[in-house]
Amino acid sequence: MIMEPHATSDHTLDWFESSLSFFPFPQFLDDPYNSSDIQEYQLWDQDITSHYQTDTNTSSPNATNIGTNTTLQPCGSNNLPLSDLPKKRSATDESSLKPPQNHKHKKIKSRPMNNEADNGDAEGTTTVRKSGGNKKGGTKANGNNCNNKEGRWAEQLLNPCAAAITGGNLNRVQHLLYVLHELASSTGDANHRLAAHGLKALTHHLSSSPTSTSSGSITFASTEPRFFQKTLLKFYEVSPWFSFPNNIANASILQVLGDETNNSRPLHILDFGVSHGMQWPTFLEALSRRPGGPPPLVRLTMVTASSSENDTPFSIGPPGDNFSSRLLGFAQSLNVNLQINKLDNLPLQTLNAQSIDTSPDEIFVVCAQFRLHQLNHHNPDQRSQFLKVLRNMEPRGVILSDNNMECCCNCCGDFATGFSRRVEYLWRFLDSTSSAFKGRESDERRVMEGEAAKALTNQREMNEGMEKWCERMKEAGFVREIFGEDAIDGGKALLRKYDSNWEMKVEDENTRMGLWWKGQPVSFCSLWKLDEKDQSSTFTS
Repeated sequence: MIMEPHATSDHTLDWFESSLSFFPFPQFLDDPYNSSDIQEYQLWDQDITSHYQTDTNTSSPNATNIGTNTTLQPCGSNNLPLSDLPKKRSATDESSLKPPQNHKHKKIKSRPMNNEADNGDAEGTTTVRKSGGNKKGGTKANGNNCNNKEGRWAEQLLNPCAAAITGGNLNRVQHLLYVLHELASSTGDANHRLAAHGLKALTHHLSSSPTSTSSGSITFASTEPRFFQKTLLKFYEVSPWFSFPNNIANASILQVLGDETNNSRPLHILDFGVSHGMQWPTFLEALSRRPGGPPPLVRLTMVTASSSENDTPFSIGPPGDNFSSRLLGFAQSLNVNLQINKLDNLPLQTLNAQSIDTSPDEIFVVCAQFRLHQLNHHNPDQRSQFLKVLRNMEPRGVILSDNNMECCCNCCGDFATGFSRRVEYLWRFLDSTSSAFKGRESDERRVMEGEAAKALTNQREMNEGMEKWCERMKEAGFVREIFGEDAIDGGKALLRKYDSNWEMKVEDENTRMGLWWKGQPVSFCSLWKLDEKDQSSTFTS
């Protein structure tokens, strides 16, 4: 059964209360730089705070000295002179934003500002356009290749600054922090926003005091519950970042159900994801339309994020967010017998068959989305052991979705390497979100961007890509399952409603589906079943 592309928003609206009210937010932090934090870092054996005055008058001696006497080489030999960098923008300057120009090298063409995300379009990437369906030629952009990042000036400041911090180069850190402070803005295009979030992350890293990782940013946890749900709904409508993997997961569960010969068995779904209930209204509606009707009982066991995942993006909702009652009411209106069991503050590594209360009499399916990477990457055995625990529960299917940021290093041992990869991840989010909201400011946009920015201070983010997770799943006793036509066609239909820079890739004989933005991977979806040849694990009740 194809998941209708419009169903996510249409049917989710039904389970909201008729009136949505929310409290006004505090003003978003305009100045992301906190000079008091940096004074405590061990590198600062001299007082440098005088260089970072809030007065940006270029006639000041410090500003003139830094701007003219220091040569800035942010990435290899691709110099980015201060004169070519854009000025800090305010909300009132949004309509006049232009990409930076490099007069020493190739000039970057301005693009229409009705899609400000185009400012970061990299040369050589693979992009699908709705109109012609043709792809730009060239090789896939390499995250470490400056030539493929022309116009993405924020990364060309943040990454060298992280490298200078790692190398203990005080003068270079001073200079790059000053430039970032001058350019960072919580409004404007994706570059200005990335500079603002990156500057806060670097300041947090330099600080020896336990400062808040999200200081000045609005996140899920700081919102009012009703506005939080309204924000999620809006984001699902304008971006496939989460709606796409949720759509594939729902179609995969229906596919597992379709393979069962006994339709009278209850369905039990173990959900540890980041949808905060948004995934399930569409699925329940699809169940109600199945030939023969829904299963006699649908058990939904939700493992909410624990306090240890507070820095994991999109995992922690606001206090008081209770979507279960609305979801139960929606299921009742569809004549679906739904039972919800929430396991709050349960660390994933403590999960077992006893805590989940599985039964051999039910169709047991696991839906794991965007949280497995929070398991300790410094202890790879913890991730492998967790998958073996899932294997011992004998699920009929496992849907695994996660970020697909390839890693070529060993656990990203130094700060600069890991930070560069997290910056790359946040760029793709900010660039695509800017396009999704058509460059317009809104509280919903600020909440989503503030939450995504937590990735910059989370050392566990994106440590392993799709290939490593597939390897772990095979070692744990799972085999990949081919996606059915309904899942593939449903994914294609869903993407038609979003920006044409989004692309779906089906790989490895239809066993993996990936979501890509401007020719670069964002996330992957895979469906797994038990390897019947594997006898290393036995079911533990």
